[in-house]
Amino acid sequence: MSMIGYENWAVDLAEVGAIYPMQGWEVPMTIVGVIFWLGWHRLQFVAESREYEEAGRKADKSELEKVIERY
Repeated sequence: MSMIGYENWAVDLAEVGAIYPMQGWEVPMTIVGVIFWLGWHRLQFVAESREYEEAGRKADKSELEKVIERY
């Protein structure tokens, strides 16, 4: 089995064209990469928002006001 479509390398490679693996998959793999990238950012945003909300609930408001007033 050949990933690039050539079983025999005894040809003039100048006339062959692309010889890298998985040729023809550039656009689909780019689309998959962009979807993965956007999904990862969405998951990070949700996780960090949840973490910040939890930290805000745990914060003691009177202590925060004292620290702010001190400066």
